[in-house]
Amino acid sequence: MGSNLQSRVRLRPVDLAREHGLSTQAIRNYEEAGILPAARRTPHGYRTYTSLHAGALRAFLALLPGHGHRTATSIMRAVNQGTDEEAFRLIDESHAQLLDDRRTLQAVERALGDLEPLTAPEPGAESGSGGTFIGPLAGKLGIRPATLRKWEDSGLVRPRRDPRTGYRVYDDADVRDARLAHQLRRGGYLLEQIAPLIAQVRAAGGLEPLEAALSDWRGRLSARGRAMLTGAAELEGYLRERG
Repeated sequence: MGSNLQSRVRLRPVDLAREHGLSTQAIRNYEEAGILPAARRTPHGYRTYTSLHAGALRAFLALLPGHGHRTATSIMRAVNQGTDEEAFRLIDESHAQLLDDRRTLQAVERALGDLEPLTAPEPGAESGSGGTFIGPLAGKLGIRPATLRKWEDSGLVRPRRDPRTGYRVYDDADVRDARLAHQLRRGGYLLEQIAPLIAQVRAAGGLEPLEAALSDWRGRLSARGRAMLTGAAELEGYLRERG
């Protein structure tokens, strides 16, 4: 591949950087990270790049929106090391994660469709009137009890205390809130974003406040899917040029 590199037009780090609004230090960092193939050096030690490096940079920047920095870096490093199958595996994993996120969104939408207006538990209600404790609920959701306690601190759930044992007791409304919080967390929402949504649902007795959040979530998933297509096209172009 060395003769091929020599036959290509030489580019300076600033030439690559200027096209994408990057710094020359960023270009050097990308090379050191394996995102770009190793540059040739002039007799004076200056880096020289070629159209192949420009293609690698375009591919990496196109992969970023759909796959994220860590995975995009790993994909390019694998390609530049000649382990294309590893790069394809990483791409497949990203697509699988996007599909899982889409299914999560659908699950949230189904869950919201089944939710009834939320009401607060009766003051002074005892555990004998129904409810579940923190361990079984955490197990059902596949999270740790500490996570439920953190959600309580953030106002996402409001379990009452059993007057005899002091244990937390989650009634049906709390369970629904916990399930909703769990789904939204999987969708990438922060606790501080989820808490006011659930508070509004409680206050309004309806689910309208979540409609905008779900629409935004759906839009972000569509944008990721389209970005993955763009990244795949640029990567394919780089693979063809690399030969």
